[in-house]
Order: sequence, then structure tokens, then C-alpha cells
Amino acid sequence: MGLCVAFVGGVVWVVVSSPEPPRDPEDLCAVFREKPRWHDAARASADRWGVSEAALLAIVFQESSFRADARPPRRLWLGVLPGFRLSSAYGFGQVLDATWQEYLEAGTRPGARRDRIADVLDFIGWYAAAIERRAGVPRTSVRELYLAYHEGPSGYARGHHREKPLVLAAASRVEVRARRYESQYAGCRADLERRSWLPFL
Repeated sequence: MGLCVAFVGGVVWVVVSSPEPPRDPEDLCAVFREKPRWHDAARASADRWGVSEAALLAIVFQESSFRADARPPRRLWLGVLPGFRLSSAYGFGQVLDATWQEYLEAGTRPGARRDRIADVLDFIGWYAAAIERRAGVPRTSVRELYLAYHEGPSGYARGHHREKPLVLAAASRVEVRARRYESQYAGCRADLERRSWLPFL
């Protein structure tokens, strides 16, 4: 998060700005080089939960285009006035209030927030493990994992996604992107891991 302090009319205003999305979101190596902490967070989640770095970032890209403060659009009243949002989804992973609360209550990362990438990457891994347990979806099956991520384990088990062509198309995009990210990452992983140790040398 960025912090901007302004003094206007005798009043101090503090504005918190969201981090900028990566400049080249199509290249996972470029993303991780620009944002090395994202790489560290993705590695930590992958090691902990068994969901690849490529799959984690492909899901985040699909959900928010790497925008920390992403929200669903508002409904328009009378075609003009902004009304309620379509859902409570928020943040990098577009996680619903109730699902995030379940994650918080699990105690995995106390104080976790939906607009912090490390927390969201850990959440996706945690949720993938829950999906595998509840719906039988292997956490290594990126397309099916995304469908269950979007619909929830119960909705996936009931087959809700089969009647949603837009969701099915999104799942295919996530699968293709994860494959491309995986191929890119294979070419830079060793260098990124070596760089991550430099501060400690």
C-alpha cells in the first residue's frame, strides 16, 4: 500500500493508495522480477499447500487483473444511480466476505487481508485444500480447481458451473495462462530463487 499525506485547509489528509498492478502481467518472470515479494509469497504458498506458483498467479489474474482493491460493479438504479454491488467479493482473489471469514477463523494467517497479495496467495492454497477435501477436486487440476474456486465446493459438487458458459470459458483461460506461466517460470525460477537469498548473504 502507498501512503500519501496532504495538508489542506488546516486539515491533514492521509490517503492510502493500492499498489500498482505489474507492468507486464502476461510474463510471470517479469511479474516476479518487478515484485520479488510476490515471488516469495507464491513460493511459500506453493510449498505449504501444493498449488503451483503458476496456478496461484493465473487465478489472481483472472479474478482481479492483479488489482488489490478490485470489486464487482454496482447495479444501476434507473440506469443511472449506483446501487448495491453484485456481491461482497473483494481484493486480489475476489473472495466473498463469508469465505474470507471462514479462512480467518481457521487461524492460518491472523489479521490477513484480501488486499494483500501474500495473504490472498495463502488463501487460495488453503481453499484449494478445502476444495479437494470437500469436492474431490485435485489441487493440481487447474481448470477444475478454478471452477470450484468460483462456484464454491458445494456449488461445484452440484454441477452449477455446467450451466454457466462464461465461467467455463474463464476456467479454460486460467488453465491456458497457468500453463504459459509455468513454462515461463521454468526459465527463470533458478535465477529468482538465487536472488531471493541475496539479502541474507
